[in-house]
Amino acid sequence: MSKKTWTVVDDYIVSSLFAADPVLDAVLVFNRDQGLPAIDVSAAQGKLLSLLVRIRGARRVLEIGTLGGYSTIWMARGLPADGKVVTLELDPHHARVARSNFERAGVSDRIDLRIGPALQSLAVLSGENAGPFDLVFIDADKPNNPNYLDWAMKLSRPGTVIICDNVIRDGAVVHKDSGDANVEGARAAFSFIGGDKRLDGTAIQTVGAKGYDGFAIAIVE
Repeated sequence: MSKKTWTVVDDYIVSSLFAADPVLDAVLVFNRDQGLPAIDVSAAQGKLLSLLVRIRGARRVLEIGTLGGYSTIWMARGLPADGKVVTLELDPHHARVARSNFERAGVSDRIDLRIGPALQSLAVLSGENAGPFDLVFIDADKPNNPNYLDWAMKLSRPGTVIICDNVIRDGAVVHKDSGDANVEGARAAFSFIGGDKRLDGTAIQTVGAKGYDGFAIAIVE
């Protein structure tokens, strides 16, 4: 099967299960027009994140890697009225685009966007006693996956759900000598989750409009 088929099926999933959402459509158009890379989660994946926020009953969500805020909006929509997403973005231009998108979606009051290197922002959050978070979504530079997971653990509690995106890498995750830093980051995420007795996790391979990839999902014991 091809990516073309996966995309058609993704379109079917969205048209069958979701109401039309011109706001989120406009977010993706604005991201493109502002020169952001088209690496947002798909609509089906965004809805999954929103549902996981609701299933967990999360009130505080940490997102590492904002881009244009598409996934942030999905998660913010899953929160109760007093909930908050703290999202971390390195690039000031991406952050400006994201802020505009949050206003467009009417969720600015639920989002705390921090600009700067994520590892520095995470240290600041720790110093602020910002945790624990109920759900952590990691979707940033892949070589830092183990560092982000380490911080996720520090900012979590028993029951926290941790999701790490892009861990299958078109199947290349099985190649231990790939030499690709992103693949090595994906493998490091597996090693971290599988090697930490405080975590109970699995991974799900996905196909769709974004190609062949997947999520690692774990819960803190």
